[in-house]
Amino acid sequence: MERLEEELTCAVCCEIFSEPRVLPCSHTFCRPCLLRCAQAGRRLSCPSCRAPVPVPAAGPAALPVNFALKAVIDKCRQQQQEEEEAAAAGAEAGTCRAHPRQPLNVYCLQDRRLVCGQCLTIGKHRGHAIDDLQSAYRRGREASGRLLEELGERSRSQVCSERLQREKARCQDAVQSDREAVLRYFKDLGDALERQKEALLSALDELDSSISEKYDPLIEEVEKMKVEESELKELYSAVQEEESPLLFLEKLDGLQRRLQALRQKPLPEPEPVEIHPRMENVLQDTWAKTELGLVHRLHTPKLQLAPQSQCFGEQVSAALWAVGAEIQAALTAPNVLLLILIMLLVLCLKDLLAGAIPAPLVQLWKILQWIYPDFCTHLQDRVQELCYTSALSLGLCRRIFPD
Repeated sequence: MERLEEELTCAVCCEIFSEPRVLPCSHTFCRPCLLRCAQAGRRLSCPSCRAPVPVPAAGPAALPVNFALKAVIDKCRQQQQEEEEAAAAGAEAGTCRAHPRQPLNVYCLQDRRLVCGQCLTIGKHRGHAIDDLQSAYRRGREASGRLLEELGERSRSQVCSERLQREKARCQDAVQSDREAVLRYFKDLGDALERQKEALLSALDELDSSISEKYDPLIEEVEKMKVEESELKELYSAVQEEESPLLFLEKLDGLQRRLQALRQKPLPEPEPVEIHPRMENVLQDTWAKTELGLVHRLHTPKLQLAPQSQCFGEQVSAALWAVGAEIQAALTAPNVLLLILIMLLVLCLKDLLAGAIPAPLVQLWKILQWIYPDFCTHLQDRVQELCYTSALSLGLCRRIFPD
């Protein structure tokens, strides 16, 4: 039957012929296959021998039908249908579908189904591992018991899910901790800035009070003199209107005495002063150059009124102090420290090769450790690495850079 199916198979679609059409070269193909071949190209040729095929005017569908082949196909299909019906009836009776009247008495372990003896010798199950049904059933029962035990325990997916959940929770806890650290840091920073702002504003308020204490009495005294001047002007008008000679002279004499006394009062001379230091300069020179983490260490400047000459000298001193601070910052830079250390090592190279460590070099190392500990630790690690990988004496390196 399998050999017959090969002969009834179309060479184009590899299926049983459907509406077979015979070509002049005697090759047969399905009508749908010929239609597809005709649509693919302008000329139709045999798919097997490539012989040109004259296409009828009505198209490939008008090619002659291979009635003999069609009859064989119909007969085979009818026989196959009868075999399937007999196999179904045999299966209900405990017999093989492929081999009627053969009992299903062997269990195929590969395909997991009951088969007959012919299936194992000449059928599709030839060479497969087999067993009797009861033995396979007992082993299946045992396997189902072990499967139940495995299902009762935690599955791999459940364990993986729990591990992922724990890892997610750990990461989320870390993020929450970092979020709280950010909020706490900026709250502390904001509180420090707020305290510094209040301190600076309080210093300005104190200075404002000092200015009021300094100038308010003088302004009040001058205001009193202005009032007295206004009274003298009114008195002068009254004197001018006096018609009695005696009263006129008396009033004029009193006016002159009061005017003379007013002129003898000294007027306060405002001393040219400046506010020092100016808050704008403090913010630019100190606050703008301070790291955020060191804001709380800033001191509130003592604001005061000082003569202009003194303010100029203090401004020069402040400028010199700023220059000195910049020089100190430059000298404490890692590259500058490394350069100074290398220069001293070169100068002391002769003593070092002789095995003697100059005392200034040891003191310098202690000073550098105090000024820049992180850089010295990094430098010490690099030097120790060079000592282990070079020809230098390890004892000499330890004497230069003690632990």
